[in-house]
Amino acid sequence: MRITILTLFPEIFDGFLTNSIIKRAIAKKVVEVKIVNIRDYTLDKYGRVDTPPIGGGAGLIMKCQPIVDALKNNAKPKSFKILLSPKGKQYSQQNAIKLSKFDEIVLLCGHYEGIDERVNDYVDELVSIGDYVLTGGELGAMVIADSVIRLLDGAITDASLDEESFSDDLLEYPQYTEPKDFEGKKVPDILYTGNHEAINKYRRKESLKITKENRPDIFIKHKQTKLDQKLLKEIELGEDEPKWYKDALEKGKKFTK
Repeated sequence: MRITILTLFPEIFDGFLTNSIIKRAIAKKVVEVKIVNIRDYTLDKYGRVDTPPIGGGAGLIMKCQPIVDALKNNAKPKSFKILLSPKGKQYSQQNAIKLSKFDEIVLLCGHYEGIDERVNDYVDELVSIGDYVLTGGELGAMVIADSVIRLLDGAITDASLDEESFSDDLLEYPQYTEPKDFEGKKVPDILYTGNHEAINKYRRKESLKITKENRPDIFIKHKQTKLDQKLLKEIELGEDEPKWYKDALEKGKKFTK
């Protein structure tokens, strides 16, 4: 895959491209990331890419010409072009999955007070990463690029993608590692039992509980299984240690000591 990012501030991406999973994915040629400076395409004799809004108002508006020329020179006919904009549809994991199927995506970062509205006709979609205001689209472009790259074959292990937050309209269950006891805060004994059926059930119950409490907006979209309904009933009744849980602890006593 190729990801092209059009921006007025290419240096912002230096750290993003040279660390962690993104750096490894680029080195393994899983993805190619190209950063394009929109300023390189302005025809203004003073090098300007923005001017005050017509009709009055605060701030500066990015001009059509340098943006459109940057798009025309760096996007292919089949490239999926996205403008980062607070007017866009809110980004989600489902969007990341969709974008990971393209051979090339182009991310256009706005800045200043906004972008000339006519630029919208040159992109395929407007996307917002959330209901808040940023100084520019660069952080949003990093969010989208990161969420897409990690889904590409070879970027990370397949096992890491199996049970992630939002993959089933549920937040991920709590994760723990050593030590077993840290300042009196203990790893749940159920995770030491070796009973994978009980562990999976416990984790599913925790996912349901966390999602219902923290993100009712996505919980309501979750299609409940019969097991989910049973676990939700336990949550409703305050049964933290139902029979299946206690049975698993009893059978796994030798592991939980």
